[in-house]
Amino acid sequence: MPADRLGQPRADPATAVRDAPAADIDGPTLYRILALRVDVFIVEQKCIYSELDGRDLEPSARLVWAERAGEVLATLRLLFDDDGTARIGRVATAASARGNGLAARLMERALQLAGDRSVVLNAQSYLTDWYARFGFERAGEEFLDDGIPHIPMRRAAGPLD
Repeated sequence: MPADRLGQPRADPATAVRDAPAADIDGPTLYRILALRVDVFIVEQKCIYSELDGRDLEPSARLVWAERAGEVLATLRLLFDDDGTARIGRVATAASARGNGLAARLMERALQLAGDRSVVLNAQSYLTDWYARFGFERAGEEFLDDGIPHIPMRRAAGPLD
């Protein structure tokens, strides 16, 4: 994969980043998004939990995904909590598509959609530096979620840089 001037992987331009509420996503695409999440979180990371928690169906929720030729390669979920805070979660990239900058493209899109709201997320601890690239800072103590260390992080309200 070619790199940009900073040495970061450059995403394939044939890979489209899309976003929509779950109700507006066609059935096969929604199935592929949810299957990717199950493959990464439940199968690969061996976390036994109810992946389908109902929040995908909230009217304000947005699913963001990258696809090429109908294949979903990466996804995340953007929620809007009652206090006005945006919440990013369910960030997953197919093993075959990792290292190509797709998750970064999805994060950039999610932050655009969040606008000038404060944004929170629970980062797997080894990814805190990666999330810091997007303006996130540690916002609490490390905790275990399904046996995986996580750090709560927050990006202050305000316009994108």
